[in-house]
Amino acid sequence: MKHRISRRAFLRGCTLLAASAAVGSLTSCGGTDAKDSGLPTIIVGSDTYPPYIYLNNDGVPAGIDVEIATEAFRRMGYAARFESIDWEQKTNLVESGTIDCIWGCFSMDGREEVYRWAGPYMVSRQVVAVDADSSIRTFSDLARKTIAVQSTGKPEELFLSGSDPRLPQTVEVFSIEDRNVQYAMMACGYVDAIAAHETGILQYMKDNSVEFRILEEPLLVTGLGVAFAKNDSRGLDHQLNDTFAQMRTDGTLEQILGKYLEHASQYLEVDTLGA
Repeated sequence: MKHRISRRAFLRGCTLLAASAAVGSLTSCGGTDAKDSGLPTIIVGSDTYPPYIYLNNDGVPAGIDVEIATEAFRRMGYAARFESIDWEQKTNLVESGTIDCIWGCFSMDGREEVYRWAGPYMVSRQVVAVDADSSIRTFSDLARKTIAVQSTGKPEELFLSGSDPRLPQTVEVFSIEDRNVQYAMMACGYVDAIAAHETGILQYMKDNSVEFRILEEPLLVTGLGVAFAKNDSRGLDHQLNDTFAQMRTDGTLEQILGKYLEHASQYLEVDTLGA
């Protein structure tokens, strides 16, 4: 069974204290560098997902994807400008030209034919996390339990499609418009588990001094990429793939990842995907 919860409805039902740490949204993403550089601008559509993209203490976009995008597009002769988007509308926005690309811890798996892709530029594990004291240890333990996922995300697809025999069909799925609200839902006791990118969960635990337990088996090991519209004929996807290769060879990607993640090199093992 699927339930769809808006951010407003959730905040009415949960304490503001628990929600405040989780719902800090990327409300202003346009940087001055793009305006002042004199280079043509590429509009990058994303939403808040630490450590990939978030606003730092000065209100400036920061994170793994921000640094990679800024450097990659600079090498290509563009200035990146980051715009906060409604994640559910990402496809419409890129196809209409409102944004040039979708970039924000975006899994390529199962979406290969929906967009023109640059990537994968790094590997990510989609996982299930539970309260540290939870009795849930394996996917089978999720039977007749509740789980919060982001609407239109890969975990939602996996739990609702019935395509993965590891996942019980009796899981009650709550689909959330704002993925940051997932954590507060579990803290409030609204759900028994959440599913998201492992790096995002680890960052939340670090930032908020909370302890979740990540189930050992991943839902999915996937490549992260940058999505352009299918009808985008500018060739930016090919140029960006070439630039990723350069940044991998000269160590730039590993250097950026190392600022945010331990064992950075393991996230660059994109050649192992599907092996």
